Amino acid sequence: MLASTTMSFTMAPSWSQILSTSQFTFPENPTTKLPIRFPYERWPFHFPIRTSRGLCLAALSCRGTSADAAVEALTLQDICGGKVPQHILKRAEEVGYVMPTDIQRQFLPVLLSGKDCVLHAQTGSGKTLAYLLLIFSAINFQRSAVQALVIVPTRELGMQVTKVARILAAKSTGAHHIQKSCTIMALLDGGMLKRHKSWLKAEPPEVVIATIASLTQMIERHVLKLDSVRVLVVDEVDFIFNSSKQAHALRKLLTAHLTIKCRQTVFASASIPQHHRFLYDCVQHKWTKNDVVHIHANSVEPMPSNLYHNFLICRKEERLSSLLYLLRRDVPRSSIIFVAEQGDLEIALLEEDVNFNARATLLSDIRETGFLLVATDLASRGFDLPQTTHIYNFHLPRTAVDYLHRAGRTARLPFSTQRFSVTSLIQPEERFVLQRFENELMFRCIEVVL
Repeated sequence: MLASTTMSFTMAPSWSQILSTSQFTFPENPTTKLPIRFPYERWPFHFPIRTSRGLCLAALSCRGTSADAAVEALTLQDICGGKVPQHILKRAEEVGYVMPTDIQRQFLPVLLSGKDCVLHAQTGSGKTLAYLLLIFSAINFQRSAVQALVIVPTRELGMQVTKVARILAAKSTGAHHIQKSCTIMALLDGGMLKRHKSWLKAEPPEVVIATIASLTQMIERHVLKLDSVRVLVVDEVDFIFNSSKQAHALRKLLTAHLTIKCRQTVFASASIPQHHRFLYDCVQHKWTKNDVVHIHANSVEPMPSNLYHNFLICRKEERLSSLLYLLRRDVPRSSIIFVAEQGDLEIALLEEDVNFNARATLLSDIRETGFLLVATDLASRGFDLPQTTHIYNFHLPRTAVDYLHRAGRTARLPFSTQRFSVTSLIQPEERFVLQRFENELMFRCIEVVL
């Protein structure tokens, strides 16, 4: 049966206790609402539960918890010790991953428990590191087979995930013991698939990070076998399902090439519209097991508190001069200007039609120093440029979800108190659209006057 659970707690319980609450048996009456009190006196819970026939889901919504100091002091070593191999955790500490973000503190215990999960949290919150640590906890380093698969919507996001995975898998500094290395393959659009084909036949990697098109090509050629996959991660899942071509291939992959009984499935994104319906589809179509857990972190505040939103009203012909005024006023260290399409700004543009190698070169160059990048919404998904301080919407995004992901390209530095901003250039008749975004995403936008 379907059980949609909303949790709010006044003290931080252990995750084993939280997860145990999803094991109740609920009556079959679909209209029944059961207020259930958590049995432990120290952690009072009260959840409204809606039931329906045929399915059993657990959805956790972790909202603004007042965790005690002991929980906040937990390190990645404390949370992952005994689950994630020690050399991976040591390597993580070497590169600066010592204290978990709030999101990782919520996600990791559930992920490491082995449950299928839908990870729903703001951009830049640490979802990638969380699911990579899960992967390293699940694979057998002594076995030469594809044991983990990460699916991404774009080549650029795949390159970033691959980079982090290879950094974590690298041998720790001063490690004298013999440790079996973990091989990471990036199977991305525009890559050298012939070389990957030979690699897969000679010695399969333990982890594959792939775009849908390249992955499907290798599967159809019977080069890549997925029967040993223990963890499947789909990053930016809503973006993939919104693309008709990618969605069809993903649905086929989730049901025809992999079985849910033998794998742990993780879907991740900052935006999952109609997430209750998505959870229902996950179980109904057998993309996940019946006890899939939805963790919606920071659901009350989908964007960081140190991110400020502004708008400037101008006529269409004044848009470029207004942008130049803002750039002179703000003097941004690094910024991204989002446009609907090339044409209004006659400068280099990062968009989908640009050659893969040119895109890679551009991203490599702008990471070296400060930059002013002009991009379409291709750059709004998963691009990790943590030095970005300002976002300018030269054209207003089409949806609130697009606004959320554009804004998510800044304020990505964990624990930072620095001030970041998103400024939208709008025509007078577009003001109501921006107000709709404000209501849906729960932020306040301040008008800039020239």
